[in-house]
Amino acid sequence: MIGSNVQIQSCPQVIATCDSLRAEIQTARREGKRIGLAPTMGALHAGHLSLVQACCQECEFNVVTIFVNPTQFGPSEDFDRYPRDLEADLAALSPYPVDLVFVPSTDEIYPSGFSTAVEVGRVADPWEGASRPGHFSGVATVVLKLLNMASPDVAYFGQKDYQQTVVVRQMVRDLNLPVEIRVCPTVRESDGLALSSRNAFLSPDERRQALALSQGLKLAEELARSGEQDAGSIRQAVMDRLTCEPDIQVEYVAVVDPQTLEELNELSNPTLVAMAAFVGPTRLIDNQLIGEYVI
Repeated sequence: MIGSNVQIQSCPQVIATCDSLRAEIQTARREGKRIGLAPTMGALHAGHLSLVQACCQECEFNVVTIFVNPTQFGPSEDFDRYPRDLEADLAALSPYPVDLVFVPSTDEIYPSGFSTAVEVGRVADPWEGASRPGHFSGVATVVLKLLNMASPDVAYFGQKDYQQTVVVRQMVRDLNLPVEIRVCPTVRESDGLALSSRNAFLSPDERRQALALSQGLKLAEELARSGEQDAGSIRQAVMDRLTCEPDIQVEYVAVVDPQTLEELNELSNPTLVAMAAFVGPTRLIDNQLIGEYVI
């Protein structure tokens, strides 16, 4: 649902070069406007649009980026088949007062001879970092470039990519970037499945099995609510729920401190439960903060 203070707009302006983006941002700055940035890889769904809505509600000049970043994909991952439909993305953005949609080419972001990369360190090493070597270096590098290009006051990210938000916040702190990182809640289907552009790859039966991810998180929350404090017991219960499905191959289930991402023996307050699994050939991630019930 569009917020009451979001005005209807027919077609956002699309630009493709850094110079054009900076010129528009400079004009908005001179007018005293608060700049908001929602970075995406396109294939927009309601989760992305929740970031756009928050941006439009809180800022006076709103930029959405659409760029499928090749450096965050490994050689055997799904970069080539990642969904791309700019026309559909622009239609999805049309109800929101987005001022600019930045759709750069790969050469615009990574010109000939580009050789610099950002390495964030410990928070980027485990879990997604271990499963996808080089992924967070690619994420941090492109996010830093987009932040430098758009110089926003606030940038919006989704909780579904929880470790990514920790990595980005670490980078912002370490490099003294003058931007606030706002994390918006995961958006789910009515049956609990976290929205993801990759959900389009699931067959009907795989989609049914994929519900085990959110059901495992719900089980973890119920165990915490009932007083279970042993992190290993919660992790095993979640693993058992996932492995009940024949087409699910679990990469990891993590029960960790939500700030450091280090494994816990007992629940903290709160605790992050995060997971990655292949459902058929499609890799999905999900997470939930639990443990608020532990005294």
